[in-house]
Amino acid sequence: MKVEWVYCSYRVTDDRAAVDLDLVHSLLSMSYWAAGRPKELTERAIQNSVCFSILREGKQVGFARVVTDYAVFAWIMDVIIDPAHRGKGLGKFLIQCIQNHPEVPGSLQMLRTQDAHGLYEKFGFEKGEVLQKKPERNTSDR
Repeated sequence: MKVEWVYCSYRVTDDRAAVDLDLVHSLLSMSYWAAGRPKELTERAIQNSVCFSILREGKQVGFARVVTDYAVFAWIMDVIIDPAHRGKGLGKFLIQCIQNHPEVPGSLQMLRTQDAHGLYEKFGFEKGEVLQKKPERNTSDR
């Protein structure tokens, strides 16, 4: 069952077939968190996530994905809006759609951001302690 929402002239869908991989990869390449991510990894991440595409007249203008166990945990990732469409409330609407999606559990949701705390705090997200392990560097050239 595919879920869709409408906001002004925009449509948000969880239909993974609606994802324009080239455009999403291009947008993410301009971000601080995914710059340098190979397109193949973006494609694999999309295949293994609940995806949310914002479309206007059939063209992708925004994206987010959620990694979840479908029961108690969800990690919201890769939230991005095309610069030409920013400032129109699309980020807020996209997070609202994610919050209302039937496959995204409401019990524990997490995300990381350096610059959008105000947006997420409107939806009840709080700053907290998160431990992380970054990928190890290639040690083959030692």
